[in-house]
Amino acid sequence: MSQPTTVTDAGQHGRSTGRTPAHVASPTDTGVLPVAHQPQSPQQQRRIVSPGFGLRGPRRNRHVVTADELAAVSMPIGDDGVIIGTDPESQPAVLGLSRPTAFDIVLVGGLWLAQVLTLRAAATGARVGVETGRPQAWQQLAQAAGGGQQCVTVYPVGRVPAQGPSVSSPVVLIRDCGIRPPRGRVTSLPWQSVVTVLPFVGEHAPRWLAQAHLVGIQRISPQETEIVRDTLGIPGEHLELLPTLHDGVALWCTRKHHKFVMTEPTDAETGLLGVARRMD
Repeated sequence: MSQPTTVTDAGQHGRSTGRTPAHVASPTDTGVLPVAHQPQSPQQQRRIVSPGFGLRGPRRNRHVVTADELAAVSMPIGDDGVIIGTDPESQPAVLGLSRPTAFDIVLVGGLWLAQVLTLRAAATGARVGVETGRPQAWQQLAQAAGGGQQCVTVYPVGRVPAQGPSVSSPVVLIRDCGIRPPRGRVTSLPWQSVVTVLPFVGEHAPRWLAQAHLVGIQRISPQETEIVRDTLGIPGEHLELLPTLHDGVALWCTRKHHKFVMTEPTDAETGLLGVARRMD
């Protein structure tokens, strides 16, 4: 009687012929698949899961982009600060008041725009000090700002104490001291900006305008435009528009850049300050 072929013999025959042997039935084959190939119950699946890692999620291809495609991935990031309005392209105009360097601003305009700027600076987390000769015009705003917290403080002219600005507690000082502001005891410092409000362009205005890093100009008379032109070098097409500006519009300019900005109040600002106005 011939001997049954064993797996060892089949492997030897496979190696001798150069072919991989197929499954060879043995006398004990029952037609049942091996245990490793049988469907497993949920209890068995839980037992083979690696401890501490949970069930494995679906397999997905890696997210890979080429170098050219990577250049198209971008996020618009602008300056942080106070949104003072929108420019002629309907883009937000942002004024960075909290800076690591000293920053001086002159606003030739009315009380309304100065107070809107105060409220928005306080909303960004800055401590705002107001040096003014008309405290009655600022008291209501100081009480309403901050939702009960003291974030806006009103001081008499020449009585502003040191504010102690820092990166975690920036300061904005609003100087509403009339057409001829006295020299302030507190000046601009790192993380402390100073905004000097001038009601109109007078004979002392050129000194303030020349020293400022940024100047905002609301509607002024044609005579005042001559002083502004000589001091700031504003282009002629912009000068012609200054006497005709809307109450909520101001020209914000440096030595190199000029931009008209429309300031539209929020409902809360309108309820507290009223509608936009140039004259107080």
